[in-house]
Amino acid sequence: MHLEGWQWILGALGAFLVGVSKTGIAGLGILNVAIFAAILPARESVGVVLVILISADIVAVTTYRNDANWHHLWRLFPWAAIGVLIGAVTMGRINDLTVRRLIGGILVLLVLLHCWRRNRNRSREESPDKGSTGYARLALLAGICAGFTTMVANAAGPIMILYLLAMRLPKMEFIGTAAWFFLVLNLFKVPFSYSLGLINPTSLSIDLPLAPFAMIGAASGRAIVKHIDQSLFEKTALILTLAAGVKMVL
Repeated sequence: MHLEGWQWILGALGAFLVGVSKTGIAGLGILNVAIFAAILPARESVGVVLVILISADIVAVTTYRNDANWHHLWRLFPWAAIGVLIGAVTMGRINDLTVRRLIGGILVLLVLLHCWRRNRNRSREESPDKGSTGYARLALLAGICAGFTTMVANAAGPIMILYLLAMRLPKMEFIGTAAWFFLVLNLFKVPFSYSLGLINPTSLSIDLPLAPFAMIGAASGRAIVKHIDQSLFEKTALILTLAAGVKMVL
C-alpha cells in the first residue's frame, strides 16, 4: 500500500493524537479514527490503528500503572470479550464500503452521545446507581458495546468515558483504569484482527514509522493538557469527527 506525503503527515498527526488521548484528553479518541479512515481504506485502517493504539497503551499503563480500579475492570472484561467476538464475526461478513459506513455511523453516534452526556452533566448532578444490579447492568451494556465498537472501529473511548464518569472515579484512577482496560482489550483483539487479515505485513510496514509518534504523544499527554484550553480543543475535535463521520456514511 503506497501512501502519499500528505497521508504520512496526517498519519503521524493521528498517531500523536492517539497517544495524547491515552494520557491526556480522552475525547480525542474518536478523532483519531476519523483521520485514519480518511487516509486509508476503512477496513485496513482498523488493523493499522490497532497496533498504534497498543504502542500508546503500553506507555499509558507505564505512566498510570498504580492507578487502576481493578474492581471495575473485572466487571467489564467478560462482557467486552463477548463484544469483541460479535465484532469479529461482523467484520468477517462485510465489505470495505460497509465497514466505512459502519465506522462513520459509529462516529456520528458517539459524538452525539458525548454531547448528550456533557449537556446532562451541566443540567444536573447525578450519582450512579449504588445497587449491585445497577452496576452489573451498566457494566454489561458498556462492556459489550465497547468490545463491539473497538473491534469494528477502534472507537470505544467515548463508551468508556461514559461508564467511568458514571462510576465517579477520581481523575488519576479514571485514566489508569481506562489505560489498563484498553491495553488488555486491544491485545485480546490481535488474534482476531490477524485472522481477518486486518493485521498483515503491509499494515505493519505502516505502523512501524507511525508507532513512535503515538508513544511520544502518550509520553507528553499530561504536559500538553496543562497548556491548552481543553474545552475548545474537545469541541474542535468533536466537530471535525462529526463532519468526517457524516462524510463516511454518505
